[in-house]
Amino acid sequence: MSKEVRAWGATSPEKTEQITLTRRAPDDEDVAIDIKYAGICHTDIHTVRQEWGPVTLPLVVGHETTGVVSAVGKNVTKFKVGDHVGVGTMVNSCRKCDDCKEGAEQYCSGHIVTYGAKDPKDGSITQGGYSQYIVVDQAFVLSIPKNLPLDKAAPLLCAGISMFSPLNHWKAGPGKKVGIIGFGGLGHIGVKLAKAMGCEVTVFSQTENKKELGLKFGADEYIATSDLQVFDGLKRKFDIIINTVCAKIPMDLYLSSLRRDGTLVDVGLSKQGLQLSAFTIALRRVNLAGSLVGGIAETQKMLDLCGEKQIFPEIEVIPASYIDEAYERVLKSQVKFRFVIDVSTM
Repeated sequence: MSKEVRAWGATSPEKTEQITLTRRAPDDEDVAIDIKYAGICHTDIHTVRQEWGPVTLPLVVGHETTGVVSAVGKNVTKFKVGDHVGVGTMVNSCRKCDDCKEGAEQYCSGHIVTYGAKDPKDGSITQGGYSQYIVVDQAFVLSIPKNLPLDKAAPLLCAGISMFSPLNHWKAGPGKKVGIIGFGGLGHIGVKLAKAMGCEVTVFSQTENKKELGLKFGADEYIATSDLQVFDGLKRKFDIIINTVCAKIPMDLYLSSLRRDGTLVDVGLSKQGLQLSAFTIALRRVNLAGSLVGGIAETQKMLDLCGEKQIFPEIEVIPASYIDEAYERVLKSQVKFRFVIDVSTM
């Protein structure tokens, strides 16, 4: 049967508050999850403030969700009651297209995002992880290793996989030189992941304010880019550069820092667009690419790696009543490095 639970929803573009949410009844393929933690992603803020288009309010956001299995459908084979699990940015897809068959569900044109989409199982609008409970098809539930704390695991389900997927796809590993532009919520976990994968890692940041932390988290080099002359000594150095910032950056200088056939992957998704010269790409046969999150299998691979290597994001755990203030701090870059909501405070 359906279940009413407490949640924290956006009731206007400027305000979130406690609401009651009705979750659908689990079917034979579903996993019911008691949510323990939910990470705050900048995408949540873009969505509730309708910066990426109109949404139906109230809306419960949150796609970095971890918890404990409370019930399973009769056809569920991957999970049992008591398992530690997570739900990321997707809760379904068409499962028939080439993208789905190849484990890249995030690129399926019919994939169902965790909040604000139409649930194919009952036609309702999907509601996210800022809530006590969620019901998700087993195919889109992830196993959280027992040695990975649920609060620290939450941001891995978006921030973590947003960094791991391009590193994995472009074959980051021993002998590869990786640059990461930005040292915030995505950048800091990207440093930890790239280092664990055996790469030589360089952080690019506007100032040296976070240099000590960057080196502590595993960066081999930390470069302040406020002085553009630093790029003079970086030509043809990197195999992979990942851009995590949505501000305007000197794209041609970064592309010139790539080795032949190197790749700059943009995950910052700036609304301002990217400005660059086609000659910069042609002269060294370098690549400019984009990346979303990862597919389910790839996300599980990342979680297993993080459990094995004890790779954790840096988090600040907050009560639900602090969400609006947390949003403002995210916008002002006043968090080191991710907020995570303690759902028990609802």
